[in-house]
Amino acid sequence: MSYTKILIHAVWATKDRKKFLQNENMATMRDHISAYAKTKDIHIINVNGFENHIHCFISMSSHQNIATIMNLIKGESSHWANKNLKMTEKFGWQDDYFAVSVSQSQFNVVNEYINNQYEHHHIKSFQEEYDEFIKDYNFED
Repeated sequence: MSYTKILIHAVWATKDRKKFLQNENMATMRDHISAYAKTKDIHIINVNGFENHIHCFISMSSHQNIATIMNLIKGESSHWANKNLKMTEKFGWQDDYFAVSVSQSQFNVVNEYINNQYEHHHIKSFQEEYDEFIKDYNFED
């Protein structure tokens, strides 16, 4: 038997960063993503976000890959949102996403960061978070 533990922190935004995920829409989307992921054998440790983006903490199994996981979650949740969330226009996700590996030693740090999105974004905008993410993970190199 093979043993793997691959922790991933993924982040993606709504199309044009529209604030579709306010109030009950965020709670409903979180619940839906978690429930849907289980049906696809995707282990979601935590999912949360703020107004126009989602953070997802995932434990990947050895037979999965990030592109497929993101495609499944984003594609299905976008389709579902247009049928189930309260919105005045069509919902969609941006094509792009961030996904970085997380060491076991940072498990609690990342999990708490995701838990505290509401408080975090009253101090820092998503654009500031985005810019830091690009810089901290050397995505521009």
